[in-house]
Amino acid sequence: MSQFRWIGKPLPRIDAKQKVTGAVRYVTDMAFPDMLWGAVLRSKYPHALIKSIDVSKAKEKSGVIDVLTYEDVPGLNAFGIITQDQPVLCQEKVRFMGDAVAYVLAEDKRTAYEALDLIEVDYEPLPVVSDMEEAIKNTTKVHKDGNVLEHVVITKGNVAEAFESCDLVVEETYYTPRQMHTFLETEGGVATIDEDGIITVFSSSQYPNRDIIQIARSLAYPEDKIHVVGHPIGGGFGGKDEITTQILLALGTLKTGRPVKTVWDREESVIAGQKRLPLKITLKTGVTKDGRLIANQCRVVADTGPYNALGSAVMKLALEHACGPYYVPNTYLEGYCVYTNNTLGSAFRGFGATQATFAIERQLDLISKKLGIDPLEIRIKNALQNNQSAGLGHLPAPSVGIADTLNQLKKHDLWVNKEEYLKTDVPYLKRAIGIACSHQGCGLGSFFPDYGSADIRLLPDGSFNVKVGCPDIGQGNATAFAQIAAEVLHTDPDNIHVEIGDSRTSPDSGSTSASRSIYTGGNAIVISGRKVKALLLAEASRALGVAPDLLQFGVNNISTKDGDRSITYKEIASNVAGRKGTIRYTSRFDWPTSELEFNEALGLPHYVFSYISEMALVEVNELTGEARVLKAVVSPDAGRIINIQGLEGQAEGGTVMGMGFALMEDVILDEGQYLTRDLSTYIIPTALDIPEMDTVPVEALESTGPFGAKGIGEAVCNPITPAVINAICDVLDINITKLPATPEMVYNLAHKKIS
Repeated sequence: MSQFRWIGKPLPRIDAKQKVTGAVRYVTDMAFPDMLWGAVLRSKYPHALIKSIDVSKAKEKSGVIDVLTYEDVPGLNAFGIITQDQPVLCQEKVRFMGDAVAYVLAEDKRTAYEALDLIEVDYEPLPVVSDMEEAIKNTTKVHKDGNVLEHVVITKGNVAEAFESCDLVVEETYYTPRQMHTFLETEGGVATIDEDGIITVFSSSQYPNRDIIQIARSLAYPEDKIHVVGHPIGGGFGGKDEITTQILLALGTLKTGRPVKTVWDREESVIAGQKRLPLKITLKTGVTKDGRLIANQCRVVADTGPYNALGSAVMKLALEHACGPYYVPNTYLEGYCVYTNNTLGSAFRGFGATQATFAIERQLDLISKKLGIDPLEIRIKNALQNNQSAGLGHLPAPSVGIADTLNQLKKHDLWVNKEEYLKTDVPYLKRAIGIACSHQGCGLGSFFPDYGSADIRLLPDGSFNVKVGCPDIGQGNATAFAQIAAEVLHTDPDNIHVEIGDSRTSPDSGSTSASRSIYTGGNAIVISGRKVKALLLAEASRALGVAPDLLQFGVNNISTKDGDRSITYKEIASNVAGRKGTIRYTSRFDWPTSELEFNEALGLPHYVFSYISEMALVEVNELTGEARVLKAVVSPDAGRIINIQGLEGQAEGGTVMGMGFALMEDVILDEGQYLTRDLSTYIIPTALDIPEMDTVPVEALESTGPFGAKGIGEAVCNPITPAVINAICDVLDINITKLPATPEMVYNLAHKKIS
């Protein structure tokens, strides 16, 4: 019997009915009386000097209220989470096709977009920087200080000496593509200003409190007069962590005094929105003849595009995950993050670990094949154990569950009876099972402030109001938070009213990103809940005239241990209100960090990690090169499972996203010009591509997490990519080093081998 009443249970999403009935009003659905529509003029070139901007004809158009340029930005004309290097509206130079040059404010959407054609911009085109290796040479500079945004080297042991002692050394270079978040709700929002000068921005955002800082900085406006509501959101995956429309919306309403709405269509989202960074990863890996990893040398080059956003952090996380969830005693990790005139790279679910996982897991399969060792066994042999140092040389939190996840795969029917699953009656259809592992650093890492806060208050009817900052971007935070609060407070989730994602009412808990929400918000709720619980106990003791140690908690009540007398939460609330008091507590939780920090690589290392293993049954058509995933088995270690239904949903969604990364998705450019512009030229998995899936979790409890939980939202999309590629390579005896593995690529590799 479970020791918990609500933790681990498949509680349905508390917002499910509203969503499936269409009752949810997303921020991009909002409209206000007298509202204007804002449209952005994007750059005509991927790299050019701006010689002049003439908006006079656009301003003369009927229905146009104003046209804003860089001259209308009252504060800092730049934004960025790490580096403020992206202009709100470009002044002297454009650095990619998505750069904003002017902002039209009109009475309706059609007029706003028609007015864009009337704006005259005189450009002087510049040479385009499109190759990341060429960017390092600084022949043409995207920014005046050069194209190398950050260069990092981290070592552990001595790889040069270690390679000399290895029985086998494998060296290979891997390439990963740009991937779009492809959320259902594109970037957008609405802003208003009231008679007191309070600007309210309703925008799909993963961190409303940080948006306030960036808006205030660009508008030269007091932070306490800016209010951001970032919930509900129609999907994020990292693509709404950085500023998208927020500053322009606030600027528009400040300039006009009227509500302003802007929503990007899909093409504008493709051109201006953030993408998963493309990486070039070169690995040199040495092992003993029995498959023991001895040394791993890694060189990563990351293309962040024209601005940093979070590109440099992605590069560093790729380095941190370049050795996989394995023990490697000697490492040399070098990374470059470079500016180009390509797409804007930033956060995307997996945040560099996804790309690194593809490289190291392909490398392990190459090694296992050369040594004749079973691919599952070589992973079990090298799996990281508690008290072993990770690739950077630091000790992760002692909740390392990777070996347990591999053992779950080993005993699963798909592996035990693999010979039956591999059978096919069609001679040109070949099947194989691919295996891969991954881990994911949770939280923001060392150096960066990483905290959460929760406010819990007893309401008059005996229920509880729980306010926490982490917005629910579709993954079910609100439901999990309700379960955690209900467990601590001895009540039902129906009696928990969760408020999230509003900068005015929800305490700052950081961004919904980095696999941190349940760990951060959950810990803050536990702290506040225990304090509120103590206050409830004290009030019950006062009312019943019984010492606290003689009382016990029931469901929504407290009673004497002999059961003779009791008092409900509603009665306690009434008693407290009669004295004009409240039962309420606001907590702060700060993340633990590793004892080892790198001043030359801020953000590294992480301390808490989630772990995951996955295997995929893949069928390949030798005649066409088409690969289909027939079955996927996912074994995640997320620590204590808060909601099993939610965990399964994450595992299934992450698997499909990783399949797209493996087989289909790529934003294609030619010298900075977009060849991919919408979903007709960007292919993502559909319902017809989804395989049979089985989730078999393990619970390596994290002592610092809420009830032992840790994050899992990102790790679930990492291992399926190399698992699928490993299966294709195995069945066709080819080596795929570049994603996506389209049918054309697979066919050509196989054909060249045959011929």
